[in-house]
Order: sequence, then C-alpha cells, then structure tokens
Amino acid sequence: MSQKLKLLLVVTLFHSHVAYTSDPDPVQDFCIALKGSASGNPSCKNPSTVTVEDFTFKGIKFPGNYNRTGISIMLVNSNVFPGLNTLGMSFVRADLAVGGVNVPHCHPRATETLFVMEGRIYAGFVDTNNKVYAKVMEKGEVIVFPRGLAHFQMNVGNTPASFVGSFNSQNPGSQRIPAAIFGSGIEEALLEKAFGLDANEIAKLRKRFQIPL
Repeated sequence: MSQKLKLLLVVTLFHSHVAYTSDPDPVQDFCIALKGSASGNPSCKNPSTVTVEDFTFKGIKFPGNYNRTGISIMLVNSNVFPGLNTLGMSFVRADLAVGGVNVPHCHPRATETLFVMEGRIYAGFVDTNNKVYAKVMEKGEVIVFPRGLAHFQMNVGNTPASFVGSFNSQNPGSQRIPAAIFGSGIEEALLEKAFGLDANEIAKLRKRFQIPL
C-alpha cells in the first residue's frame, strides 16, 4: 500500500470517528420540536408559526427544592425546551444545600462546562489514570469536565450554592456511579470481591441506590 493511500485511509477513519461521536450537523436554521412527536426524531414546527418565545425558556429562573436530598437538578433539553432541538447543546441547573453533594457521575456523550452562580463548590473530575483534578470554585468561576470522565460537586460553603452546566450535546446522557454499581442488579458475589463488602453492607447500599423501575 502506498504512503498516499495509507494517509488517505487514516484521514478517512479519523473523520468517520468524529462524525459518529458527536451530534449531527443541522440541515436547516432551526427545528422547533413539536410536542408529542417522537423524541428521537421529532417533527418540526412550521417555521411560519415560530416566534421568539420558541427560543426562550424560564424554567430555571428560581432555585429548585433540595430539602429532601440536599440537591436539586433541573435538566434543560429539547424535551422541555423545544428550541434546543438539533442545536447540539443542552444544560442543567443545580442547587445544593450546605453540604449537599452531586455524587460522582459521567456524561458519555458530552463535555460539560460548569459556571458557579452562587456559593463555594468543591468540583472536579478523575482521569483514566485515576488522577483527581479538583478545587473549590467560587461565584463567577468556570470549570470544564471532559466527556465521559467521572466528576462531582459538593457545597463546601456556609450558604446554599447554585451552578449551571452546559453540554455540547443535545442528549449528553448521565450515569451516576453509585447507582450504576449498587442499583443495577450486578451479582452480589462480584460486588463482595470487588469492594471487600459483606452481604449486609451490599444490601444497605442496594437499598440506598436502587433505581426505581
């Protein structure tokens, strides 16, 4: 195989990889998703009936209720804000009580950029070499979490804290690691060996992190 052909093959494979690991490019200015249409491939609102209201959203103006769990998470995607449809982005607002924690989790399809709106938040991520990159973030500061890596947040201030996270995908996905391990039905014997826990300890963790059907 000639060098030119090898180079062409590498470039082709690289572009194929990029194409299949990001949201598809839109083929029109916008597509306001019609309510009730299929979430994976929604129908578009007639452009002649689109107004500026279709591109605005008021659902995260105020803090959520975190009294029961210590954290409130409000997802903003095309399901609740149809104007985001086909634009390759989504975001989230989170409010944390004093000491509130957003447990380690990951987004398999998106990088997240976090902006601290209020309070002091210990935030960071762990890379594939198990190195932790974390610090206390204050109001007005920004941190980025690379796609697919486990990351976390905790309110370490004396007042409630809030942040907004922005994703470079319409559907970033979210996997909360404690629930994925102890709430998914993995065989108990494997968990005992992997974590050095006994049956009673695993049962407690499963009860805490079980995923409702």
